[in-house]
Amino acid sequence: MNGNQDHPEQLLEINGVELCAQTFGDPAAPALLLIGGAEASMDWWDDEFCERLAAGGRHVIRYDTRDTGRSTTFPPGAPPYGSDALLDDAVGLLDALGIEQAAHIVGVSMGGGIAQHLAVHHPGRVASLTLIATSPGGPGNPDRPDLPPMSAELAKRFAEGGEEAPDWSDREAVIAYYTDGERTFAGTIPVDEARLRRVVGRAWDRSPSLASAQNHWQLTGGEPVRARLGEIAVPTLVLHGTADPLLPYGHGEALAREIPQARLVPLKGMGHQMPPPELWDVAIAEILSVSGGECP
Repeated sequence: MNGNQDHPEQLLEINGVELCAQTFGDPAAPALLLIGGAEASMDWWDDEFCERLAAGGRHVIRYDTRDTGRSTTFPPGAPPYGSDALLDDAVGLLDALGIEQAAHIVGVSMGGGIAQHLAVHHPGRVASLTLIATSPGGPGNPDRPDLPPMSAELAKRFAEGGEEAPDWSDREAVIAYYTDGERTFAGTIPVDEARLRRVVGRAWDRSPSLASAQNHWQLTGGEPVRARLGEIAVPTLVLHGTADPLLPYGHGEALAREIPQARLVPLKGMGHQMPPPELWDVAIAEILSVSGGECP
């Protein structure tokens, strides 16, 4: 990760919690909000990735969702909020930053689910939508037989209980834990372990309770919006890895079918993860294109 001297972090009071946010680019440019996945602080949106989007004429915003990074955290295992709170936080963040016009929304994995809800429930706040490594329904749900199940290897790992949680006070143990998890969800593009260690280490350094991020897996509430995806009336980009073991490519195809103005772009070899640097040229160009920006 690059230094952040030119991009100071802000702590903002939103919905009874503090959210930590950081911006890149000209504040007068159209806003582009990045929403991370479960457990993910804003550190997972790489500095260079954000800077390249900003160079395309966008005011880029990344933030720590509650229970990650420098945002308010709650005791592990006892989140006093539901999934709707994460949607309200995204809207509240735009309000707190004084963004009155519709913003371009980019969400990955769980963040892609939040982005879908944002487009359905707050259509006036969304200028374009980019959905990365996400789904209209989720993995392995027998009520959604049209969506492909997770890979057999991943299902077996989950059935066996996965990897034991680390000692969250041990920086090296946490880095090893997340590195192993990234390998589990990666596709055919080799994992850059040195880069991953930097990202996780930075997240650990910025988080008073990294264990609290596990609260995201316990959230309930929020009505499914799949039946309402046809209401989305903004340009939509679906970026999906061709080697995603959790949400196979058919999930991206389903989103592209069910959202009227959606365009599906395959990310070759990517698994269930943030786009790795090998795919940034494609991902950044496509995000800028759907949001009306120019690729620098």
